[in-house]
Amino acid sequence: MSRATYPCTCRTSAQFKQCVLGHMEKRQQMIDTLQLTIDSRKNELHSLSQDIWSRPELAGDETYAHDRLVRFFSQEEQTWTVQSHYKLPTAFRASWGPVGGREGDPVLNVGFLCEYDALPGIGHACGHNLIAEVGAAAAVGLKAALENQTELPAPVKITVLGTPAEEDIGGKVDLIKAGAFADVDLVFMAHPAQQDASFLPCIALDEVSVKYHGKASHASSYPWDGVNALDAAVLAYNNVSVLRQQLKPEWRLHGIIRHGGVKPNIIPAYTELEFYLRTPLVKDLCDLKAKAEACFRAAAMATGCQVEITYPHHAYYNILPNATLARLYESNGKALGIQFQEQPANFSGSTDFGNVSFVAPGIHPFFYICTDAFNHTEEYAEAAGAEKAQLYTLRTAKALAMTAVDVVCCPDLLRQVREDFSLAKLKQET
Repeated sequence: MSRATYPCTCRTSAQFKQCVLGHMEKRQQMIDTLQLTIDSRKNELHSLSQDIWSRPELAGDETYAHDRLVRFFSQEEQTWTVQSHYKLPTAFRASWGPVGGREGDPVLNVGFLCEYDALPGIGHACGHNLIAEVGAAAAVGLKAALENQTELPAPVKITVLGTPAEEDIGGKVDLIKAGAFADVDLVFMAHPAQQDASFLPCIALDEVSVKYHGKASHASSYPWDGVNALDAAVLAYNNVSVLRQQLKPEWRLHGIIRHGGVKPNIIPAYTELEFYLRTPLVKDLCDLKAKAEACFRAAAMATGCQVEITYPHHAYYNILPNATLARLYESNGKALGIQFQEQPANFSGSTDFGNVSFVAPGIHPFFYICTDAFNHTEEYAEAAGAEKAQLYTLRTAKALAMTAVDVVCCPDLLRQVREDFSLAKLKQET
């Protein structure tokens, strides 16, 4: 442990050793406090996630979940400043602090994110009710650890952001554009999955809508008078299928025909497709989009249809890794009994947290919830509401809060986190 890790004015090795021990004792006291606090609130936190799980709401319509989380922080000893409908109808912001540090020093704002939207037909099959619980629990735990500290290296503030519409619209991107993250220095959230991992390479995503406009006619009596939009859709789908052979192995291009016509004896005048385009790096999305659009336009040219290509939602960026935060989280997680497995090579999910990772240093670990079911299945929705998921959920919240304690208490670690962030962004641009 280097002298730089614990800056002090000690003149002898004995004094320095005593100083280090003092810092270690203070850290342990803070860790003990946050763990005890989260444990003491476990029933209340479980009730929070259960209420959200039992009332699944789709992206952008999370009225009940918003109100439930706002009520949780509003009643939290009335020490949180809570803003409902924060910049988006179903987003919220709860803040506490600052505490510690010297008057006039820059405030270190630590952010925790809560997601709470569900999936059509299968409810909380991605476990966003547990993401909300983790964010709330970690924030409450960190607050308890900090509220009696007066000798922190810098004043510390805690901000909880409720971020709606991850599954569809990209609420975090809207919040970024609205300035919700402008004063946030560190960002923490965790997502349920099939294993515990400090980092998984979530990739960039864009959604494209393709609409073909043709001309209706009687399919048997006057087929020559029609322009078949379904032919265009089928050709486009097949063009994309052929294109896949020439794509890089890590690229993904998958979609559906949303509207294929009205009746067999009417030549379809309108069809619509929806495709997702994914690449490991957001900068590669432009290349994939150009290739896909060529497929769509070729189908229109071949059939005589008019084509309309739009991108209805925000692009999701890949998540920037932060080696220091990942190392700290793994160390804290192992101390709590979390077993981290080897990172899978084929993980290719996407999240709007990726966009957040480009504006502030952050971490987005994944955590096991005692099921082998895959996300976005009915079995996973059931597991996300099961009581046995609570041990893993609250353990993850503790590990996040402990990681935050490490960073806010040690300027050198904070500096390393920020250096990792700058380096990761630089690598993305080259």
